[in-house]
Amino acid sequence: MHLAEPPYGGYGHPQGPPPSGPPPPHGYQQPPYPPQPYGAPPPGHYPPPQHGHYGQPPPPQGGYYGAPSPQPPVGYHAPSPQPPYGHGPPPGQQPPHGAPPHGQPPHGHGLPPNQPPPGGPGYPPPGGYGAPPPGGLPPPGGAFPGHSAHGAPALPSAGYAPGQVAPGDFRGEADALRKAMKGFGTDEKALIQVLARLDPLQMAAVRDTYSRHLGRDLYKDVKSETGGYLRQGLLAVIDGPLMHDVQCAREAIEGIGTKEWLLNDVLLGRSNADLNAIRIAYERTYRKSLSKDVEDDLSFKTAGLFASVIRAARHEESAPVNPQTIDAEVRTLHDATSARMVNNVAEVCGIFARSSDTELRAMSHAFQSRYHSSLEKHVEKEFSGHMEDALLHILRTASDPAMRDAILLEDCMRGMGTKDERLVVRVVRVHWNRAHKDQVKRAYRHKFGKDLIERVRGETSGDYQRLMVALLE
Repeated sequence: MHLAEPPYGGYGHPQGPPPSGPPPPHGYQQPPYPPQPYGAPPPGHYPPPQHGHYGQPPPPQGGYYGAPSPQPPVGYHAPSPQPPYGHGPPPGQQPPHGAPPHGQPPHGHGLPPNQPPPGGPGYPPPGGYGAPPPGGLPPPGGAFPGHSAHGAPALPSAGYAPGQVAPGDFRGEADALRKAMKGFGTDEKALIQVLARLDPLQMAAVRDTYSRHLGRDLYKDVKSETGGYLRQGLLAVIDGPLMHDVQCAREAIEGIGTKEWLLNDVLLGRSNADLNAIRIAYERTYRKSLSKDVEDDLSFKTAGLFASVIRAARHEESAPVNPQTIDAEVRTLHDATSARMVNNVAEVCGIFARSSDTELRAMSHAFQSRYHSSLEKHVEKEFSGHMEDALLHILRTASDPAMRDAILLEDCMRGMGTKDERLVVRVVRVHWNRAHKDQVKRAYRHKFGKDLIERVRGETSGDYQRLMVALLE
């Protein structure tokens, strides 16, 4: 465990607070409620993600899941089933009653703590981080950049459309934050208490209110009053999901060496809408091309994969799956790698970069059926280094995003010393979506037989510890 907290200076300050704007458009969807595990699907119907169910035995040892997992936590029940992929609700339609609750509103806004705010126009619930709802309507002015005939484009996740803020009066939160930093000394506990419970649109509203109500910049005030990993975490929260991703992308390639793990976390397995938002915000902030900056920092083969990813031309989740296409892609994945002296990396990367999560799950299922080996194990066997990590990240995002994040968090803490920078980035990322965060905690307990919060508590200390725990609660 790191006992010292080096001064934080990795992420630059964005250009001012998020602008205020009109309420978000009507019809902003909740993420689909977690589906049940799958068996053998009928033709044309492919497995939903395994997110949310951990009662089935894990894959054999040696793969992504590692050692056998303990029984699922007591009191965990399988969620309601989801309609087959390719036959979901029409754009703008909400999922059935009982969908996961969205973010908790700040205390003092007319609802008791832990009670979700009402839905409705003007207050969209946070979408799945990195997995926005299927369907939806294009933004005003036309389709999203990169839109093609491969399905209707999804809306950006909550916090990825600039100018969106939660409605309501947030002067109380702004005053509490200012009071925590005014005068001699800083009340770090008060900062944590206010900031850790905000969802993406509430955070944007608080920052905007702080600027208009007090005439000050919340980001600059917190940066000057805090330090170490506490500061890194608080600034990441204040930035919100979009600008934090932009800062992370810059941090990953700036200076000597490349933080491949950070590029993977930010760019891989993302929706077209979120990728376009990241690219546009990056280029507005730094006056540089995200694609060229990333390409210049990577080796030839991985640079090609990331260039394809950043183009944001994935098939949309709303598009029906073609069984013949899936079968052809599976054969290509196998033939491009097995029994070859040199893998056809371009073929494999092209398939992974353009396929939707639904299609990747279908390929994984079909690959297992045809070749009696998991696609994940095949990737591990045929690739190495950053290319292996990148392809597996894409595949795992499609198959089980909660388990992916549980293992990424454990990776920050296992072995000698804690990878604190990674831990902060990944905890902040998970905390933005309450429903997903709850699934990650269940997945972590199932996989490692431990409570995630207690594990993080044991690897951190002081105000840094308080922030990490508060973000995961």
